[in-house]
Amino acid sequence: MRHISLIFERVAKPISVALVLLFAVSSLQAQDAKEGETLFKANCSTCHKVFGKFLGPELAGVNERREEDWLLKWIHNAPSMVAAGDPIALELDAQFPTSMMTAFPQLSETQIKSILLYVKSEEDKKAAADAGGGAAGGGSGAVAAASGDASNFMILGLVAVIILAFAVILVLNKVIRTLERVIDNNKELIPAEGEDEEGPRKDYLGKLKKLAKNKKLVFFAVLMVAIFLGSAGWKTMWNVGVHQGYKPVQPIKFSHQLHAGVNQIECQYCHGGAYKSKNASIPSANVCMNCHKAITASDKYGGELSPEIAKIYRALDYDPETMEYGPDQRPIEWIRIHNLPDFAYFNHSQHVVVAGVECQTCHGPIETMAEVYQYSPLTMKWCIDCHKETEVNHEGNAYYDQLIAAHEQLKKGEKVTAAVLGGLECGKCHY
Repeated sequence: MRHISLIFERVAKPISVALVLLFAVSSLQAQDAKEGETLFKANCSTCHKVFGKFLGPELAGVNERREEDWLLKWIHNAPSMVAAGDPIALELDAQFPTSMMTAFPQLSETQIKSILLYVKSEEDKKAAADAGGGAAGGGSGAVAAASGDASNFMILGLVAVIILAFAVILVLNKVIRTLERVIDNNKELIPAEGEDEEGPRKDYLGKLKKLAKNKKLVFFAVLMVAIFLGSAGWKTMWNVGVHQGYKPVQPIKFSHQLHAGVNQIECQYCHGGAYKSKNASIPSANVCMNCHKAITASDKYGGELSPEIAKIYRALDYDPETMEYGPDQRPIEWIRIHNLPDFAYFNHSQHVVVAGVECQTCHGPIETMAEVYQYSPLTMKWCIDCHKETEVNHEGNAYYDQLIAAHEQLKKGEKVTAAVLGGLECGKCHY
């Protein structure tokens, strides 16, 4: 290992220079395609896919179907080309009458070329993948074709592996030298061969027997163990039925951090029952489709259909190509996280509307949770402490205005029925 590392130390500098040059040359085109990918997702992905029709036509092969000058004019200002009577523009407008191409005058020619280069790179990736699939059953000729279409990502990965190998060898070489110095400096601590090791072991056992005969020490140790087991048992029994931190695996990886945090969607948009009923309610899949009928792509999956959104489509038997629903629809089987005992009554509307309690008071920083879990203990003590600390704001509150009016009636000796005090609410009996 030492000889290998010395050889690499001598050639490391010229090889490093060569690798840097290789990386710079191979990354020029990749950088343009990467910029094109960012621009595509920001401006084009709302209506177009590289493969497959969406609101607009499929973009795969657009570099071969149209001349570059025509594409630059079309993307810059498509409506003006339609108005000018360009035959290709009129044909496209007739094919997609409900989704007119948007003008993008803010994009420079270089940026548009980067988008087109990104489309071409996606085509090359798919062609390489198809060639790789054919090689599995087609022999060495297909393998050679697939390897010839190696992407820039593969080249960069190979460069990274080589650099990592150099770093590992140099680190191992330094570790070996350090260990050799440590051994040389501590030779006197290494026992000679054949030295009797039973002596120290016997002394150790003798000390243990002596400690075992000390009754005070044994009593203290037994007392500490009893206290530890008692406190652990008490804590375990006290927390029976408390599920704080409970985080089940849901059928769809719905991220509150993305929806409520990044996109700042109001909680009541999905959980509309929190304002008007005991339960906050779990939204139906149709609520999800209000957005995800158009929003299907994800940066995490390279602009393709997210597998989590695909689960919503399967539940609704929805075809994104035809945008039609099928007959084989089924509900999404979400797992309930916050569970109260049957004898405990909690009304969301009473807390959210009357008391003005924020969702985060009970559910914690929900806007930061990629996966929702039970933030609060939801025990009786926790609820009582909250009720002791929360001040009642009765000004301008219709609920308390009714109570005050009822008290005034009682003072005057007027008749006050249970209905006046909310006795007709369904939740009084049915919950």
